[in-house]
Amino acid sequence: MTEEQHLREYTKALKAHLPRHFFEPVPARLAFLPAFLALFGLCTWGILATPYILLKLLLSFGIGYAFIGMGFLAHEILHGAVTKNPVLRSITGTIAFLPLMVGARLWRKWHNVEHHGSTQHPEDDPDAMGTLESATKRPIVQWAFRQVPALRSFFLFFAWTFWFTLHAHMMLRRFFPDFKPNERPAVIFQAILPPLVWLGVLLLVGPLNFLFVFVIPWVIANFIAMSFIATNHLLNPITETNDPLLNSLTVRNPRWLEWLTLGFGYHIEHHVFPVLSPKYAHVVAAKIKELWPERYNELPHWKALVYLWKTPRLYRDHRNLIEPTTGKVFGTMGFGLNDAKVFPRKAEARRPRRKTRTQK
Repeated sequence: MTEEQHLREYTKALKAHLPRHFFEPVPARLAFLPAFLALFGLCTWGILATPYILLKLLLSFGIGYAFIGMGFLAHEILHGAVTKNPVLRSITGTIAFLPLMVGARLWRKWHNVEHHGSTQHPEDDPDAMGTLESATKRPIVQWAFRQVPALRSFFLFFAWTFWFTLHAHMMLRRFFPDFKPNERPAVIFQAILPPLVWLGVLLLVGPLNFLFVFVIPWVIANFIAMSFIATNHLLNPITETNDPLLNSLTVRNPRWLEWLTLGFGYHIEHHVFPVLSPKYAHVVAAKIKELWPERYNELPHWKALVYLWKTPRLYRDHRNLIEPTTGKVFGTMGFGLNDAKVFPRKAEARRPRRKTRTQK
C-alpha cells in the first residue's frame, strides 16, 4: 500500500528543481478579465438586438464561456497567482466571481484555507464526499442511495447545473461565524452584491432576454465548473495527511481547450503549489512525473467523467468506494480504479488493463 506523504515533502523537493520566478504572480493574466467582460457585453448586445431565439441561444453559450472563464480567473486571482496587491486582488476577484455569485472573502476562507488545508480529509474538507458510516445519519443521502445507480448518477450530473453556486451559499452559512466582526460587513456585501447586480440586469433586459443573458450561461458555467471540481477529487482516496498526489487528480483536455479553461485541469500541480500560475503548471507536471512517476495520477477529462458516472460517491473506507444497494466495491485512483472496474464487460474486452498508476 502506498504510504501517505505530506505536502511539504513534495514542495521541498520540487523547489530545488524549479526557477524562482515560477512562484511570482503573473499580472499579464489579468488581461483575461476585460476580454471575458467584453465577450459578455458583445453577446448581450447581440441577444438584445436579434429577434431570433436560436441566435439568442447561441450567443448565450458565448456568455456561458465568459462566465466560467471568469470563474477560473477568480480562482487564480484569489490564490495570489495574478497579483499580490490585496485591494486589487479583492476587487478583481469579486468582479470575476459575480456570475457564479461567490464572495471573494468567503472563497479565500472556504477554498484557500479549509479545502486546501484539509484536502480529502473525511471530516475537515468542506468539499469531500461522505463515508458509508456518515451516510446513515443523513436522510437525503439515504434516499439518494436507494435509487438505481444510473438514476443517481443522472441526478448527480444534473445537480452540477446549479451546485457550485448553491454550495457557495451553504459554505457562507457554515463559515460566517468564523469571520471576525470587522470582516463580516465585507462578507455580507460580497454575498448580496451578485444577486443585486443580476436583479438590475433582469430589470434592464426583461425576463425573456434575461434567460439568455444570465440563466442559461449561469447553468453552463456551473456545470463546467463542477465537471472539473468533481473529477479533481471525487475519484481519489480519503487522506488523513494532506497528500496531493493521492488526494487530487489532474485531468487533461486537448491543448486548445486547456488554454480556453486557463489550465484549471492541472489540479495536482495546483494543490502542490496553490500560488503557482497555471502558466507554468505543465512544467511542474513533468517534474512531478519524473520524481514520483508511480504516485502521479492523471486521466483524460472525458474518461474521468465516465468513471464518475460509473462509480458511487460514497466511501466504504479511505481507499474504496461502495455501492450500498449491491455491496459492490470500487477502488479509487491509485488503488485499483481502472477501465475494467467501470466499463461494461464487452468494453472491458476491447480495452487492455492499465498496470501503472499513471493513466493517460
